[in-house]
Amino acid sequence: MHDALGALSVTPVTHSEPMAMNHRPRRPTGETGSRPSPGEVLDRLSRGESRAARITHTEHMPAREGRHAVWPHRIRAEVIAAVEQAGIEHPWAHQAEAAEHALDGSSVVIATGTASGKSLAYLTPVLSTLLDGSEAANGRGATALYLAPTKALAADQRRAVRALAAPLGNRIRPAVYDGDTPVEEREWVRQYANYVLTNPDMLHRGILPSHPRWSSFLRSLRYVVVDECHTYRGVFGSHVAQVLRRLRRICARYGSEPVFLLASATSAEPALAAGRLTGLPVTEVADDASPRGELVFALWEPPLTELHGEQGAPVRRTATAETADLLTDLTVQGVRSVAFVRSRRGAELISVIAQERLAEVDRSLARRVAAYRGGYLPEERRALEQALHSGELLGLAATTALELGVDVSGLDAVVIAGYPGTRASLWQQAGRAGRSGEGALAVLVARDDPLDTFLVHHPEAIFQQPVESTVLDPDNPYVLAPHLCAAAAELPLTDADLALFGPAVPGLLPQLESAGLLRRRSTGWYWTRRERAADLTDIRGGGGSPVRIVEAGTGRLLGTVDEAASHTAVHEGAVHLHQGRTYLVRELDLKDSVALVEEANPPYSTVARDTTSISVLSTDTEIPWGAGRLCYGSVEVTNQVVSFLRRRLITGEVLGETKLDLPPRTLRTRAVWWTVTEDQLDAARINPEILGGALHAAEHASIGMLPLFATCDRWDIGGVSVPLHPDTLLPTVFVYDGHPGGAGFAERAFHTARAWLDATREAIASCECDAGCPSCIQSPKCGNGNDPLHKRGAVRLLTELLRGAPDEGAEGATAEGAPHEDAPDSPAGRPNLPGPAAAP
Repeated sequence: MHDALGALSVTPVTHSEPMAMNHRPRRPTGETGSRPSPGEVLDRLSRGESRAARITHTEHMPAREGRHAVWPHRIRAEVIAAVEQAGIEHPWAHQAEAAEHALDGSSVVIATGTASGKSLAYLTPVLSTLLDGSEAANGRGATALYLAPTKALAADQRRAVRALAAPLGNRIRPAVYDGDTPVEEREWVRQYANYVLTNPDMLHRGILPSHPRWSSFLRSLRYVVVDECHTYRGVFGSHVAQVLRRLRRICARYGSEPVFLLASATSAEPALAAGRLTGLPVTEVADDASPRGELVFALWEPPLTELHGEQGAPVRRTATAETADLLTDLTVQGVRSVAFVRSRRGAELISVIAQERLAEVDRSLARRVAAYRGGYLPEERRALEQALHSGELLGLAATTALELGVDVSGLDAVVIAGYPGTRASLWQQAGRAGRSGEGALAVLVARDDPLDTFLVHHPEAIFQQPVESTVLDPDNPYVLAPHLCAAAAELPLTDADLALFGPAVPGLLPQLESAGLLRRRSTGWYWTRRERAADLTDIRGGGGSPVRIVEAGTGRLLGTVDEAASHTAVHEGAVHLHQGRTYLVRELDLKDSVALVEEANPPYSTVARDTTSISVLSTDTEIPWGAGRLCYGSVEVTNQVVSFLRRRLITGEVLGETKLDLPPRTLRTRAVWWTVTEDQLDAARINPEILGGALHAAEHASIGMLPLFATCDRWDIGGVSVPLHPDTLLPTVFVYDGHPGGAGFAERAFHTARAWLDATREAIASCECDAGCPSCIQSPKCGNGNDPLHKRGAVRLLTELLRGAPDEGAEGATAEGAPHEDAPDSPAGRPNLPGPAAAP
């Protein structure tokens, strides 16, 4: 499951057409002497008329001085001495403040910028408390639990703790406990480690179901550290919220009440989000007192090409090709850089292209660029990080595996290939450069996508807006039900426990009992099955048995994919990437949950196409928008993957479409929708001939813009647009969550609808194309081949709709279409676990 080191072992790919190069790279500038300023680096990147025209905006953020404080007097002198020995004489003000809250027994979230020292802010009170506990009479003393969203980050943090705590001797005993921990080490961790680092998945499946074996650790648990807590959003975040409630319940039974210490990238309302995640009141520390070097942030739009896409629309050069050019040029300049890419395939492709281009200049340069992504062996990952830190490597093309707190310093520039979905992630990635206090350059390269295009032409949406609120819904019955079963299996549920899990519990318990999963007795609710209740749900997946990916010739298991994603990810003919090798799916056997693949090297990627219909189950809220209505409620979505497109790797050019025969699937979820009347259509000059295209175009653009207002990706949501919907009897546009029971995205859309739809209208109106393109109204996942679409009709329709929008307060959404549909990338079917007939 691991790739070899990128630059040293990646086999170059051959491209079926020459890449559009703007200029031949020169030999590298000297790497000795003073660093060039971020502005100088950007000037070199933008030399030439065609290059300069691609920069749509440059933001200059001045350096900031740090503000020192003193550690709380209750921090033990040995810990302060260890911190000083690590080269830190005085804490930043926010570090001291957070430590004070932790020592007071108040749960706290530290929401400050990248490289602001969040780890030290929670480690000092934790280590001090563990030292106190090491002197306890019972021998075990105080314990602490650290949760990270990835195994790599937990391993990275263990190294940091060991280094910091080295002067404290064996009184601090950190250990990683996850799926990679050898069996022979696990008992030692349970019995002797006092700082256990793990992830929510292992807590859910391993620690909580086996809590009697962890009793001494849990009885002494003083702190729970939740790192990178902004990543716990949507359905995954909702699952983690319930896992934490189960942890609190078990701890209470053992007599402990741990304090939660959360660390987050800068986020809106961090205390509110942390409170929803933990179920506890949380104090926020958000005033970043750390110093910051100068940051130059450029917005970069690739040029239009001579190629044409669907319906003859103009196509821009891909962000992948453009980012590879920039990484090449930065390497030639001797600038240490990371290019962040959304996909593993994209990271590897960018590194290969950059290596090929650098080899034209100097073969030795090609070895100084590599790919970095999840799936590497720990020693390979550390070798890459060390090579980048030392300067042996000048450039990395990385997925978000490098975004989450892994300590890489000394970078000069970051290139971000496509908006990462949220402003929080954008600033997290941009903050990887300049971590040693030096100036840094960040470049956002826009994809051919409505949101990316809007952002590079509306810089105020990035630089003058706060980061998003974290959206999660712990009361989602599809999330809550399996965790109630898991909790009952851990310890019988009593009436006193129910409030901990939220207000939806009383309505769910009778359904779980009627399904034969729980049994009511005088002492509480009991799990009735032999199988493990924790296996009812995968907290990162959508339910159902995972589909195994098997190499047809050898029978070797390559990996698995969630059942919910199998129709779009491993359908017959799909391109599948594994360990740097490319495979084609020969057969998808849904009965046996197996996808048979064979190695190949096609010059294209594949994108599934689907059709969707939607019915309204219940309307929770309905608000007049002039004569139209804005609604939020429960829906049932029927989705069927019907074909897939083949797109050329570098250019994105569509090479062809192949039909598929897969069964339909249903999803009960939450949606926001809006309707318009005949009078509104007349006022907007929308006749029946263009109505479908206007609705469809508005649907596409609104889905593309929603990530600006909710912490989601366009692939997390779907939509349907209908000229006459049978439930509303009016032209209607729906946008729905692509997860059973909903993920909170549609609800967020409802509450920000005025701003969201206004931005949608602006994105369409300001696009320079004539009739619609991928930058405004075309969708990469449209089930109808982006036909029909009517750009001007969509602008007039949204203008008329917004004319009747309430001034404030009552707000709602836009949507995506049936007969014109755009389903989520991984539309989850109904989970094979109990839940209500429809989400509440």
